Amino acid sequence: MTIEYDQLKANDANFVALTPLSFLQRTADIYPDRESLIYHERRYNWAQTRARCTRIASSIAARGLGRNDTVSVFAFNTPEMFEAHFAVPMSGAVLNTINTRLDAATVSYIIDHGESKIFIVDRQLWPVLEEALATSQLKPEVIIIDDVYATDKPALPENIEFSYYEDLVERGDETFQWRAPEDEWQALTLNYTSGTTGQPKGVVYHHRGSYLMTMGTVVSWALPQHPKYLYTVPMFHCNGWGHAWTMTAVAGTVVCMRAFSPKLLFDLVEEHQVTHFGGAPIILNMLANAPESEQKLFDRTINVMTAGAPPPASVLESMTQFGFNIMHVYGLTETYGHILQAAPQQSWNDQSSVRQAELKSRQGVRFAMTEAVDVINPDNGESVPWDGETIGEIAIRGNTTMKGYLKDPAATEKAFQNNWFMSGDLAVIHEDGYIQVKDRAKDIIISGGENISSVEIEGVLYKHPAVGEAAVVALADEKWGEVPCAFVELKSGQNSSEDELIEFCGDNMARFKRPKIVVFGELPKTATGKIQKNVLREKAKDL
Repeated sequence: MTIEYDQLKANDANFVALTPLSFLQRTADIYPDRESLIYHERRYNWAQTRARCTRIASSIAARGLGRNDTVSVFAFNTPEMFEAHFAVPMSGAVLNTINTRLDAATVSYIIDHGESKIFIVDRQLWPVLEEALATSQLKPEVIIIDDVYATDKPALPENIEFSYYEDLVERGDETFQWRAPEDEWQALTLNYTSGTTGQPKGVVYHHRGSYLMTMGTVVSWALPQHPKYLYTVPMFHCNGWGHAWTMTAVAGTVVCMRAFSPKLLFDLVEEHQVTHFGGAPIILNMLANAPESEQKLFDRTINVMTAGAPPPASVLESMTQFGFNIMHVYGLTETYGHILQAAPQQSWNDQSSVRQAELKSRQGVRFAMTEAVDVINPDNGESVPWDGETIGEIAIRGNTTMKGYLKDPAATEKAFQNNWFMSGDLAVIHEDGYIQVKDRAKDIIISGGENISSVEIEGVLYKHPAVGEAAVVALADEKWGEVPCAFVELKSGQNSSEDELIEFCGDNMARFKRPKIVVFGELPKTATGKIQKNVLREKAKDL
């Protein structure tokens, strides 16, 4: 006789939809007086943070917003951005954080594509939003963060009605009942990434994934209770790697950093006894190359998570002098951030410092919440051998993989193949099972932790009247990891200069995406006329 296990049904007592919002409730209940946020002279404890988030959520809900309504936030790493990661989904709405470096045209696209109902903007970024609203079809309600610590305070709009962020707090209801997700697959956040086409794609996260990303980070980064975390990772990027929710789960203290500088980081680490921070390899490069007068050496261990193009082994070596213990991770916007880590092995301690740095710079093995990661031969769909030489594409499976691309079923279908999410990144697997990226998807350049599409840059270059053909590839850079390098073939009888084309790109797209070098000459092509980017990548190595 078969035991009827399936007769036992889920109910409200034994099944609750997973959501990272629950971490705030627990931490505020247990540690109400522990410090939650530090930003200059502004300091909050967990009871105050919960109260503020609840009031903001009630103000958003009072405007008629709820499930699947989008609230955009265009802001820096300040308490307001941290609060939005709880307050917006607590209202039932979807949080859309926007890269502060984007140009107005892209922001305009995001407003319309994401159907933004409310747009919360730091006053310093108002000029970009003002230009974006001039071309967007939708006109969301504007709410301005007026940060007293901002260095630039442009004039506020005269022809557009707006309110202040603090109005959401002051007029909110602290007794508001949070709107828990109806199911854990419900959309939590919307993050835009350039992808491989140059046109932003909306990556949708769900409550379950962000909850499990939090738990996986706690385990795999061996987080203790009550860490002091310096938020250097932009909170607009993969929701700041989910660390707003993670640090809440472990009742940590978050130190906010509006704008990065090496001196400020060293000062804040010392002043607040910071135990953890994260950032792209460019952050490590800038710390390593900062003037000695700004650097500080610590006689304790500060744990650092870095992700992006692998930092040079020499930079990893130099971090030890500051007391920084580096863990290199790998992930994508589509995977909520990190899903692989260069988890250290005890045997590595027997290696030279140079070899240890090489081992630590690999992308590594899966995080605790990651179900499976493999490197697959795209021709036959089989796993590559663990020989450190055979190249395949990184494939990912797990709960921290996006729901899909908003309003883009074709791109979603292409990304998910044979029950895998295909990353587009080429890698090998070493004999010890550790994965190492060998090449990025050919159209993507990872610069300072930001994705830059070569196709997008090429599209801008082709708009210049003197450009006949153009191709953009990644150029290795000690500071940024990678930067765009453009190869240009001018039209017959036309003239231009490197400075002119770089400036032209800067005027027609986000300036951080513009090429850093332009090389003129005939472009190599195949017999069918296709530009040989592989040849150009080799040429770029000699520049």
